[in-house]
Amino acid sequence: MSNQRFASVWDAIEDTPEEAENMKLRSVLMTALKNHITRTEMSQAQAAKLLGVTQPRVSDLMRGKINLFALDALVNMATAAGLHIEMRVLEAA
Repeated sequence: MSNQRFASVWDAIEDTPEEAENMKLRSVLMTALKNHITRTEMSQAQAAKLLGVTQPRVSDLMRGKINLFALDALVNMATAAGLHIEMRVLEAA
């Protein structure tokens, strides 16, 4: 077994660097949405109405089912929730 080290769990489990970066962004957005819903004490039904999705979709979000969410869908949901998204692009190390 190798003692290889990774900067992120996504770097370790995804097949390509592109997939890993996509998963990193998706996980950040999902965490922000989950925290917003929890912090504002919204019910899943209220969150669904705000985000423009169904309650089962919010349940999937709250359970961390990342494979069910595309990056653009998460951006739309975060914007609907009133969250501001900033992105930085850096040269690879």
